[in-house]
Amino acid sequence: MISRDDDEIGAEAPSSRQREDAVRAYRQMLPSEIDRGPLYHADQLMSRPVIVVNQNSDVAEAWRTLRDNNIHEAPVVNDEQQLIGLVSERDLLTAIDVEAGEVVAARQRRVKDVMTTPVVAAEPVTDIRRVAAIMLHRGVEGVPVIAETGRIIGFVSRSDILRAVVNDPPLSLWR
Repeated sequence: MISRDDDEIGAEAPSSRQREDAVRAYRQMLPSEIDRGPLYHADQLMSRPVIVVNQNSDVAEAWRTLRDNNIHEAPVVNDEQQLIGLVSERDLLTAIDVEAGEVVAARQRRVKDVMTTPVVAAEPVTDIRRVAAIMLHRGVEGVPVIAETGRIIGFVSRSDILRAVVNDPPLSLWR
């Protein structure tokens, strides 16, 4: 504890009653109406066009797609372009060996063998806070955004969310 000028170093910690009084005083100074800031929807922050990987692509090809597009995860689609999973660098590294960013050895596996499924997707009007909560809960780098038709129309990544936080102050962190 940092002491005041008139206190001896090592002065006793505040009593339970003093702590309760301090917490009560702090809560009284909080604004009654907390401004949570603007509400963003997935379609306002999502990246377009979406880089996708076909389920039948080999793992080395998928790695090159992620590397060449400087992304860490991509939606996986079937031949009808329907969303069926997500594949990340971490998933691909279970089937390939990489040196200096280049594939030096790969098992004969397809993306469908290593992808994560089922995948959670967002609708265009999904509150970005819900998208972020899903990303944290599922441990994923991003969430695909799908239209009513089921087609992928965007992808919200951690970078998209951070960009919005940085570029649109003020950010209210009050709970």
